[in-house]
Amino acid sequence: MDFALTEEQQMIQDAAREFAQSEIVPVAAEFDDSGEFPSDTIRQAGELGFMGIEVPEEYGGAGLDAISYVLVMTEISAADASHGTIVSVNNSLFGVPFMSFGTEEQKQKFLTPVASGQVNGAYALTEPQSGSDAQAMRTKAELSADGTHYVLNGKKSWITSGPVAKYVVVFAQTSHSDGTSAGISAFVVDADEPGFLRGKKEPKLGIRASATCELEFENYRCPAENLIGEEGQGFKIAMTVLDAGRIGVAAQALGIAQAAYAAALEYSRDRKAFGASIGTFQSIQNKLADMKTRIEASRLLVLQAAAAKERAKKTGARVTLDASMAKLFASETAMYVTHQAVQIHGGMGYSKELPIERYFRDAKITEIYEGTSEIQRMVIGRLETRLR
Repeated sequence: MDFALTEEQQMIQDAAREFAQSEIVPVAAEFDDSGEFPSDTIRQAGELGFMGIEVPEEYGGAGLDAISYVLVMTEISAADASHGTIVSVNNSLFGVPFMSFGTEEQKQKFLTPVASGQVNGAYALTEPQSGSDAQAMRTKAELSADGTHYVLNGKKSWITSGPVAKYVVVFAQTSHSDGTSAGISAFVVDADEPGFLRGKKEPKLGIRASATCELEFENYRCPAENLIGEEGQGFKIAMTVLDAGRIGVAAQALGIAQAAYAAALEYSRDRKAFGASIGTFQSIQNKLADMKTRIEASRLLVLQAAAAKERAKKTGARVTLDASMAKLFASETAMYVTHQAVQIHGGMGYSKELPIERYFRDAKITEIYEGTSEIQRMVIGRLETRLR
């Protein structure tokens, strides 16, 4: 498969790299320390079209392809994984439900302001008692007697952009549910309406500038027209969204690994020990060789998954296998590469004076969110064996 970039893809990659290096890199450490949401740089990313990369222009997006999306995600995440997380949520987790299942009215009202960067979106699937086992969710949505609205009650946890989101895609068991995936439905809610409550911001190991919190719904009245797709279609929507989201996480992991490798390579050339650059030592060269090889293998898996996603826009096919393989390998590559980068830097790798320790902390979440590595292996295994 030929992954040579088109002129347009090269231009969007260059634009993303220039923005990331000039605007994000100088402030990344500051926002990591403070844990504050980087509103200014996220607004700038929206103005550049990075919050709706695959969304058609008529809905506020850039109207580009899936390859362009992973290129942007990689460049932004190489600068700062927190920014990458925010971009990924708006593009994949929030945008895909509307592009694949939303009505024209929903696209105009909810997708356009998020894709254009005017406001932020969020995706609420996980609950305190249901992470990987999504169908065990307890949040309920009961249709009113007159059929005009649903009443939502329940809690969602670990919601990225939850503290700042204007609109949130929420999954809930509908009133006729039998407690299985067949009873899950998807909704879009306005965070400014009564009954929408935000919990405390989560104190996280990494991606600290991407705001995360618990959300609670207390008799929240959601208009019936805010149902995404059909009743009972929510689990299908959630899994379709996660296919796209996992490709975004894989690209994020690739960006983190790239940044860590570049820093380690430069340090190995500059750092002297025993009268020579440490990059002349075979043990360091072996580390760099393994790091580089895993990064390039990850890149191919990410591009393969993005290409499959682009083809699926015409065929309607699922890209679960490609997405899971890309996320599994790229996320574990990010952890491996950042670990080795810390080792190559020695004591300086452990110091907050350099970004190496931040890369290491940020990499871990890529093995956890949007399906842990264990879940990815289960998905891949089941798809390959066709056994459950």
